[in-house]
Amino acid sequence: MSEHDIDDDRWMDSSGITRRDFVRGLGAASIVGATGLSFADEEMDGLQAVDDPIGSYPYREWEDLYREEWDWDSVARSTHSVNCTGSCSWNVYVKDGQVWREEQAGDYPVIDEDLPDPNPRGCQKGACYTDYVNADQRVLHPLRRTGERGEGQWERISWDEALTEIADHVIDEVQAGRYDAISGFTPIPAMSPVSFASGSRLVNLLGGVSHSFYDWYSDLPPGQPITWGTQTDNAESADWHNADYIIAWGSNINVTRIPDAKYFLDAGYEGAKRVGIFTDYSQTAIHTDEWLAPEGGTDTALALGMAQTIVDEELYDESHLKEQTDMPLLVREDTGKFLRAGEVGLAADADDPDKVFVMVDEDGELRRAPGSLGERDGQHDPESSIELDFDPQLGVDRTVETGEGTVAVRSVWENLREELSQYTPAFVHEETTVGENTYQRVAREFADADAAKIIHGKGVNDWYHNDLGNRAIQLLVTLTGNLGEPGTGLDHYVGQEKIWTFHGWKTLSFPTGSVRGVPTTLWTYFHAGILDNTDPDTAEKIRESIDEGWMPVYPEEREDGSRPDPSMMFVWRGNYFNQAKGNVAVEEQLWPKLDLVVDINFRMDSTAMYSDIVLPAASHYEKHDLNMTDMHTYVHPFTPAVEPLGEAKSDWEIFRLLAEKIQERAQERGVEPVEDRSFDREIDLTTIYDDYVRDWETGEEGALEDGREASEFVLEHSEESNPADSDEQITFADTVEQPQRLEAAGDHWTSDIEDGAPYVPWQDYVQDKQPWPTFTGRQQYYVDHDWFLELGEELPTHKEGPQDTGGDYPLSYNTPHSRWSIHSMWRENTKMLRLQRGEPTVFLNPEDAEERGIEDGDTVEVYNDMGSVEVQAKIYPSGDPGTVRHFFSWEKFQYPGRDNFNTLVPMYMKPTQLVQYPEDTGEHLYFFPNYWGPTGVNSDVNVDVRLTDGQSGSGDEQRESVGVRPAGGDRQ
Repeated sequence: MSEHDIDDDRWMDSSGITRRDFVRGLGAASIVGATGLSFADEEMDGLQAVDDPIGSYPYREWEDLYREEWDWDSVARSTHSVNCTGSCSWNVYVKDGQVWREEQAGDYPVIDEDLPDPNPRGCQKGACYTDYVNADQRVLHPLRRTGERGEGQWERISWDEALTEIADHVIDEVQAGRYDAISGFTPIPAMSPVSFASGSRLVNLLGGVSHSFYDWYSDLPPGQPITWGTQTDNAESADWHNADYIIAWGSNINVTRIPDAKYFLDAGYEGAKRVGIFTDYSQTAIHTDEWLAPEGGTDTALALGMAQTIVDEELYDESHLKEQTDMPLLVREDTGKFLRAGEVGLAADADDPDKVFVMVDEDGELRRAPGSLGERDGQHDPESSIELDFDPQLGVDRTVETGEGTVAVRSVWENLREELSQYTPAFVHEETTVGENTYQRVAREFADADAAKIIHGKGVNDWYHNDLGNRAIQLLVTLTGNLGEPGTGLDHYVGQEKIWTFHGWKTLSFPTGSVRGVPTTLWTYFHAGILDNTDPDTAEKIRESIDEGWMPVYPEEREDGSRPDPSMMFVWRGNYFNQAKGNVAVEEQLWPKLDLVVDINFRMDSTAMYSDIVLPAASHYEKHDLNMTDMHTYVHPFTPAVEPLGEAKSDWEIFRLLAEKIQERAQERGVEPVEDRSFDREIDLTTIYDDYVRDWETGEEGALEDGREASEFVLEHSEESNPADSDEQITFADTVEQPQRLEAAGDHWTSDIEDGAPYVPWQDYVQDKQPWPTFTGRQQYYVDHDWFLELGEELPTHKEGPQDTGGDYPLSYNTPHSRWSIHSMWRENTKMLRLQRGEPTVFLNPEDAEERGIEDGDTVEVYNDMGSVEVQAKIYPSGDPGTVRHFFSWEKFQYPGRDNFNTLVPMYMKPTQLVQYPEDTGEHLYFFPNYWGPTGVNSDVNVDVRLTDGQSGSGDEQRESVGVRPAGGDRQ
């Protein structure tokens, strides 16, 4: 019998300490006893005075406690599978079968001696991950719910019982044709691609639905697919050091980018000017040379005011605008649509003349714009070029002759100039409160810098009009030509959004190649009943998007017009329930539709508590996997430092065993293969285990039995780690020796990885002149989709967000990222709680607090028409008046009433994020999980705050007054 097969309470190390003793906190006491230091046996008044503290004295054995910390049996390399973009390599020290401590590895290869050393990487959360390995909240055995969801009532069951119950439910759903009612939710593949693939692979073989996550978390900046046709491509953080001017815009680097903050600080030491744009005087603002504080939700107005200054004072890069952007393209005045080359007889030889666009050259002649979608091979076509052999005019306002007659046209540039003319200094100041001279000077300095960069954060993405905010901020780097060169660009770092080893991960996760992907925001909105309660215009557009096939919803509509409810959900590596916007509707409307919720987890989080079966997963120090991020160009591994605690198993093993049980039960039940209604394949449950462990790339049977083999598969089948034009190959063993810098960039990146230089995006387009992957083949600031035209958003424009969201209340509600957790990870960690208030807290400006009679430390209720939460108040002079900051991700069980920060947040979607563009073929904007889809929005919410005591309608009456059940009661 192997060591980890032994019952956990019987496991014993060489000192006689069981692992559960250690978990219960007895380990240290036992070690103390082993040293002979026992305070129970010593009379306190009998202690001897020590004259020579470095000599010999009776109590010297205490030093062994310290020495033991630097004594170990083995060291393993591992990391942390969390959505932080850090991707930090750690050494994990083991003694007597226990993880004793962790330490930053500090052996990343240096890219360039002139850049700051990439070592070390890490933060205070990673430095105490050991707490999770042996924590009381570890899930040690399979558990089945016995009470109501969320009550926390469980019974321990065997692995065979758990797997059999899940397998039979899966078989029933597939045989009934409801395979598309089976959902799988797991976020961010880059943080642990094998663990991501473990469940996604099984869900794919079952014909189930894989959920998006990047848009659901509002991490996705929708303006980037709109303008650049790409989901976030960023310079690695070492490139910050190459910038002469850096604006940190809504990115609290010193809090959310801790391993990379050194590059931001070092850039300042080297002479770069650093400007912070934050609504509060944040932990990053104090390290900038200048701080601008716009009102919440007015970033778009500030960016467009800066753009107006750059355009009005002719500080723009004219050659960049002419070649790289849609600014010279002609737009019809009558329809607002781009003038097509086919309308003026310029594209007879093009594959699709209606998708070729028109410029005017220096002689006033109409010319077709090279690189348009209608004359290239799909969205990405490296064989085409946007290079010009004529000099186009930027400013065009004239008429042209078409087959329909004379038509007035203007260039995008002229339309943009008209839009920007509204953003006068007086208007911008009124909207944002930023000083007129201040923002204009910053705009001039940015345009004048040799290499200017914007570090963009989630602070902009949380707002309803996040796409407009993104597009306006992007416009600044486009106008000044700050793209495609070292030290330039707009770097958006929110979550490990892109994975380097793309092909290996994709084929491991989705072996059939036929994927049912769904935007989680829309899926949740649809099935939680919110669609029936939204405004008529948005509801109409949502239905049109679904009917047109622009955005999918599963289960899909059947031939008779019916649509089943979702029935089963797997969640692993994530905390769906804790992240659910509109979580009141999720709990009351969506969750009851699910017959079986299975959570694979190493800890009891909010999703686990609301699940039906919880399966114990290995911790990050107990499995094989890989780890990477777009913050740097290295790959490094997880390796098991210890055996999984209790009956825990790695994600890969859990889903492999489930596939094995499904195959076993399907064969016993004699089920027949099911024809997939949408894809040319059969769903055969009698061979699903064989299919799960087969290498679909080579056909080798049984090749993927464990996580180590799956990790090797990812590396072997990815261009970044095994380039086709090279004999170099990164193996898993190489990554264990030390982090490996990737060999190449696959075709989902926009530049190459070069020796001796940090990765910088957009070089394929700016330097090599390939068409941008947009409709026009250029950076596209004008969108002539009907919905954009109808809503007046064909160009970036400032709009106020939805009014009275949550009700008519005076305070704006904001849920930023915290220093003390990564999403909900570490939110309940004792060490992290000791560094803050130890419980959910709201930050109030002193003026708002005084007006309500609230003092620091008071227990208050934050409420609106959605609900109410009870929290502690913290007076925060650095915050702007009128804003309540409630750092997000506190677990539901950390609040008295089991509501949480999202209870106050309704769920709503912006129609412009539901489109396909072009409408008929969608090469530019099309639903693809985590690339394009509606984002989950957290801001634009109104609340108020009151003391919980001494107010009329306190206690349960307060909760009932805002439509929230008393703790333990039912919602009406």
